[in-house]
Amino acid sequence: MFQFNPIGLLALIAFVMCLSLAVVIFRSGMRGSLARRVSLLLVVEGVTLISTGYIDMFLGPEIRSLPEYPVWLKIEEMVHTLGDCAMLALYPPFLGAALKTPLTRPFAHKKVRTGLLFAAVLLYFAVFFTPLEFGAALLYLLMVLLFIYALVASIHAWHISDGATRARAGSFAMAFGFRDICWSYVYGAAIWMIWSGAYAVVEPDASGAPYIFYALGTLVAVPLIAYGILRTQLFDIDLRIRWTVKQSTLAATIVTIIFVLTEGADRFLSEELGNWAGLVAAALIVFFLTPLQGFAERVAAATMPHTKNTEEYVTFRKMQVYEAAVAEALQEEGISRKERALLVRLRDSLGISEADAEAIEQELTVSPGDTG
Repeated sequence: MFQFNPIGLLALIAFVMCLSLAVVIFRSGMRGSLARRVSLLLVVEGVTLISTGYIDMFLGPEIRSLPEYPVWLKIEEMVHTLGDCAMLALYPPFLGAALKTPLTRPFAHKKVRTGLLFAAVLLYFAVFFTPLEFGAALLYLLMVLLFIYALVASIHAWHISDGATRARAGSFAMAFGFRDICWSYVYGAAIWMIWSGAYAVVEPDASGAPYIFYALGTLVAVPLIAYGILRTQLFDIDLRIRWTVKQSTLAATIVTIIFVLTEGADRFLSEELGNWAGLVAAALIVFFLTPLQGFAERVAAATMPHTKNTEEYVTFRKMQVYEAAVAEALQEEGISRKERALLVRLRDSLGISEADAEAIEQELTVSPGDTG
C-alpha cells in the first residue's frame, strides 16, 4: 500500500524543517517584525514544496488506483498553485523590508503590496480557467523572474551596505540564493515541459532532476536561514560552530587512523596483528595529538575565517547583535514602548553601555540606506 522513496523523504524532511523553524522564529519575533514575515514565508514554502507530488511518491499502486485518488490530485494541484501565488505576493514585500536597496524599496509601499495580492488572486484563477500554456506557464515564468530578482537584489544589498544591514543581506543572499537558483531551474523546466507537451501535474514515480533540486533547494536553505537568524541574535554562534568543526575534525581524524590501521592489519595480515595495530594506532594518536589538534584548528579556521575567541571579537559581535536588534525595531513606525524595553534588556545582557547603544541607534536612524 505504501512504498519508500528517497526523493520523497528529502522533501518530507525539508517540509518538517520549514514548519519547525517557522514556529521557532514566529515565537521569537514581534508582531509585524521581519522574523514573523520569514516564518510565514517558510510555511508557504514548505506547503508549496510538499504539495508538488512528493506525498504521492510514498503511495503504492493500490492507493493510486482508488476512485478517490483523482480528487486528491486535484486538491494537491490547488494547494500547490495557492502556494506559488502566495509566494509571488509575499516574497517581494519581504525583500522590501529585509533589504535596504533601491531594487526592493518599491515593494515596501502598501499600495504595491495590495497590487501584488490582487494580481496573485487573478493569476490563481487564471491557472485553472485558462489553457495550461497561458495560465500555468505565466505563473511559472513569474516565479523564475521572482527568484532571479531576489538573488540579484540580495547580492546588490550586500554589496552596497555595511554593518548589520550588510550582514543580514549576506545571510539572505547565502540562504535564499541557493533555494532561488534551484527553484528557478525547476520552474524553468516546468515551462519547457508545458510547451513541449511533457508536463504532468503529479508524477508519483518521478526521480528526475527537477524533483531532486526542488527538494534540495529548501533542504539546504533552511539550515542557512536558521544560521543567518541566529547570527543576529547570538553573538557567540560563530565561535560555537568553529569549536564544533574543530572537535569534529579531530574526532574524525582519530577514528580514521584507528580504522585504517586495525582493519588494514586484520584484512591483509592476521586478526592477532589487527588487535596489536589498534594499540599502535592509539600510541600514535597520543604521540601526534598536538599536530592533530593543529590540523583540526586549521580546518576550523578555513571553515570559519575571521572568527577568533578574543575579547575584541566578542565585543564586536555583541555590538553587531545589538545593531541588528535596533534595525529590526526600526522596520515599521519606530521603536515602540515594548520594543524599547526589550532593547534595554538586550543591551544590559550584552554589557553594552548606554552611550554606545545611543550611538548605534542614532547611526541607524540617520543612515541614508535605511530611509525610504
